[in-house]
Amino acid sequence: MVLQSSVKNCLQLSCILRTPKAGFRSITSGGLIIQSISNDVYENLAVEDWIHDHMNLENQHVLFLWRNSPAVVIGRHQNPWQECNLRLLRQKNINLARRRSGGGTVYHDLGNINLTFFTNRRKYERMENLKLVVKALKALCPQLDIRVTDRYDILLDGQYKISGTAAKLGRTTAYHHCTLLCNADKLVLSSVLKSPYKGLKSNATPSVPALVKNLFEEDSGLTCEMLLDAITEEYASQHQIDHHVTLINPADEFLLPGINNRVKELQNWEWVYGKTPRFSVSTCFNMVYKDSVLDVKVDMDIKHGRIEVCNIGLPEQWLPPALCSELMKRLTGSKFCPYETTAVATTLLRMCPQDDELHSRWNLLCEYMTMLM
Repeated sequence: MVLQSSVKNCLQLSCILRTPKAGFRSITSGGLIIQSISNDVYENLAVEDWIHDHMNLENQHVLFLWRNSPAVVIGRHQNPWQECNLRLLRQKNINLARRRSGGGTVYHDLGNINLTFFTNRRKYERMENLKLVVKALKALCPQLDIRVTDRYDILLDGQYKISGTAAKLGRTTAYHHCTLLCNADKLVLSSVLKSPYKGLKSNATPSVPALVKNLFEEDSGLTCEMLLDAITEEYASQHQIDHHVTLINPADEFLLPGINNRVKELQNWEWVYGKTPRFSVSTCFNMVYKDSVLDVKVDMDIKHGRIEVCNIGLPEQWLPPALCSELMKRLTGSKFCPYETTAVATTLLRMCPQDDELHSRWNLLCEYMTMLM
């Protein structure tokens, strides 16, 4: 695959994407293939939305190629507590991102290829894009048994999902993006996409579980570069454009004015968690303390990622009622987040008498509360 990253090519791309004050031009060549040099999920998602909002695609086509370091990406209308193991993501330093398209939750790492097909809205066609990918893969590996389903997934051997789909339809422009499992870490994938949280009730869009498999398990001689080259060659052939890929830097403000603000928006807690559709938590847990087991009941309503209603039912006299009441009061309005809950609990603990027994019980309750988050 020819990757063009010279100053000349960057200037040519700048002319395609940007004109001072006069808006944005269409692509004179009939199409463009772009690849991100970044593995940052927020930067790459920001590029998608920048292209969607700024490029004139009246009679043009753009293919955007990108790969990410480990990240979990949820759909616009999904609930992260319902979709993944947030505690494990924090432990493993795996990013969580909410994209602006719909669809289900996916795991990304460098063994996963992401493809975004841009067109004007009239020419938007997910099935044709997926057939293009299948045709490219079969040209590279004729022995592969792969097909596109009515749900716009690509299946391997009739049962293993190797690609999922999501889309965003604007007024004049649309994009369809899909994944391609090449050599992703399936152990991490399966563990982070399994929610451990109990008692959640939500109307958010749920993901549909599926068996998955890497393409490299079918053919160990494959590489991500080979797959990318096959797909770009087929894309160029179908759209009658030059088969070359232009590298872009998603942090380049000259090329993509305002891109860094878009990245910050996608990283913001209010977008990643605060856009979660309203949900509730109603659960009981057994809290082990010394030689006794206590039943604790928790009921919470969460709106915009913040606790709107909080009720904690504890055995009488286990904690001073006024202290438990103050905890519920302080949690109301706070983020449904272990760090914020810990901060609230720590602040209240400083106001308590220096009683070791009381402090031990308090810390245990707060530990269990944060496990809900």
